[in-house]
Amino acid sequence: MPEIKMPEINADFSRAAKDVAAVAKDATYVVIGAGVLGFQQVQVQRQELRKRLADPKVGLEDRFNAVRSDLSGALHNVDTTVEGLMERFEEIIERLETAVAPLEDRLPVQARDLAKQAHVQAKEARTQLRTLIPSA
Repeated sequence: MPEIKMPEINADFSRAAKDVAAVAKDATYVVIGAGVLGFQQVQVQRQELRKRLADPKVGLEDRFNAVRSDLSGALHNVDTTVEGLMERFEEIIERLETAVAPLEDRLPVQARDLAKQAHVQAKEARTQLRTLIPSA
């Protein structure tokens, strides 16, 4: 029988796992940062509303309409930003899953099962995160 040589697989799974974790961590920070910025924007609008209402001059109805319009615009901007960030986050996750899939196929059966469980849990976490993000 001829001798069959198996090619060496030069894959550093721990480094790949660390890279995946780092990207997920960065994406989480981006989403949280967008939420904080949105909240701060709403706070600024609230302060402006207080200032407008504190000045009892003419056109109270016009002021309410202007503030309502400003707040609506700010909420729309926050929603658009959060939706864009979530789409980018999903794209990153899809790219990572595509890149890691060939490595997972090389894993032993038990490790492959654990990786599949991790994928399921990650999808559930993303679904829960989407339900927590309010939309205007």
